Amino acid sequence: MTYTASVVGGSGFTGGELLRILDGHPEFEIAQATSRSKENKTVGHAHPNLRHRDLRFSHPEDLESVDVLFAATPHGVSMERIDAFQDAADTVVDLSADFRLNTEEQYDEWYDGHVRPELLEKSVYALPELTRDELPGADLIASGGCNATATILGLLPLFEADILSGDEQVVVDVKVGSSEGGAGGGEASSHPERSGVVRPYAPTGHRHEAEIEQFLGLDVSFTVHAVDMIRGASATAHVFPGQPVSKGDLWGAYRGSYEEEPFVELVAGGGGVYRYPEPKAVAGTNRAEVGFELDPGNKRIVAFSAIDNMMKGSAGQALHAANVALGIEETAGLNFRGLHPVGAP
Repeated sequence: MTYTASVVGGSGFTGGELLRILDGHPEFEIAQATSRSKENKTVGHAHPNLRHRDLRFSHPEDLESVDVLFAATPHGVSMERIDAFQDAADTVVDLSADFRLNTEEQYDEWYDGHVRPELLEKSVYALPELTRDELPGADLIASGGCNATATILGLLPLFEADILSGDEQVVVDVKVGSSEGGAGGGEASSHPERSGVVRPYAPTGHRHEAEIEQFLGLDVSFTVHAVDMIRGASATAHVFPGQPVSKGDLWGAYRGSYEEEPFVELVAGGGGVYRYPEPKAVAGTNRAEVGFELDPGNKRIVAFSAIDNMMKGSAGQALHAANVALGIEETAGLNFRGLHPVGAP
């Protein structure tokens, strides 16, 4: 069976990733891509890797009827246009933050409120490793934030194995690439300003903390740095459990959570150059690498995770969730394994 799909906001980085992976999906046909700034221009004008597509951007107000609509729009757009999106498609997958949180009170605290709070309880978070059982048949899917995705994947096994309860001190530092700022990232994302930096841009109060707290029940100390790479998010979590933990316990926890997961791989201190999770190793893929190290001297667990922020942290996660929601093979359209060696991700 073939499903038709549209990408609203198709000229941005994430919209381009959606178009790229939908282009190679065996059960999706791209019917429409929209862009205000590039209306009537070819998709290849914005995304040179898609020059082979005979498709032009249309205006986002002129939505065609499709099976699935992917909204790659800035925060605030989808909640304002959700009625039009749902009129145009049976399934809406939103890649912004508009439907990720559960309550209106959370949006009042972390964002600027919410104009359609009655829909929050109907949306399903698009992280199949966490919400797979809720996704089949879902018609409003909210793709998670990239920094939250990396952090949740790195810490989730510790909760599922009861190594953590949520009362412990957990400090997370995330390093992210410039694509996280989007195609219009501004002065801070320009090459002269970004090149060579390790810049704390959200030392405290990053909005993705809300997702981590919501799904792990954890009050996390969270800091984000901008670093000199294009793709990628690398999370390092320093965890101080309240009980003794062995390496065997950690291997059991991570294998128990992810042994059957198609897009999560355990990388924990093996041989070679890439001994721990590394964004460069997953660039362009929907894979996540997770790992850990144990510091018995101060009873600390160091948990690592690495993703491509535009794939596993956004477009790939959204398509993975859509596959599950529609009953398509989970890995369809997402089997690219990445390249090695490769330049800065």
